[in-house]
Amino acid sequence: MVVTEENLLPKGDEALADYIRRLRIKQNFTQKELSLKAQIHIQTIRKIEGGQTSRVNQKAKSGLASALGIPAEYLDAATKKVPLETITTFKFCPKCWTAGTTPDQMWTDLRSKYCFACGTALRNRCISCDEPIMSLKFKFCPYCGVNYKFSPN
Repeated sequence: MVVTEENLLPKGDEALADYIRRLRIKQNFTQKELSLKAQIHIQTIRKIEGGQTSRVNQKAKSGLASALGIPAEYLDAATKKVPLETITTFKFCPKCWTAGTTPDQMWTDLRSKYCFACGTALRNRCISCDEPIMSLKFKFCPYCGVNYKFSPN
């Protein structure tokens, strides 16, 4: 099966254990391969997939997000069993972000409002059509075509 943005999204009622297992299997990782790629102990993967833990610490969350190619917010949504839209959209610094890269972890924190490096206000919506930014895989808004880094100034 081809891994697409759509099948990486957590389902609203999907438990964290089921979500991690589903993504790991879709990407053809063993538990050991995932633990090595995420740089976390294999026992952590086993506990998560076994349903023995319902919370993931920041180190494990960022490691799993990186290894599985998903934003940390997807893991937050699966942990809380809520739709992704209720967690957050992507936030990024229009000055520091490099198009096509994962946003810096500091930007995605729910409390972050400004870039920690340059002080610019973080964006989570297209400046042209005001649609929420749901992916930073590409540098253009899928609704209106405006470059996310575009600044009207």
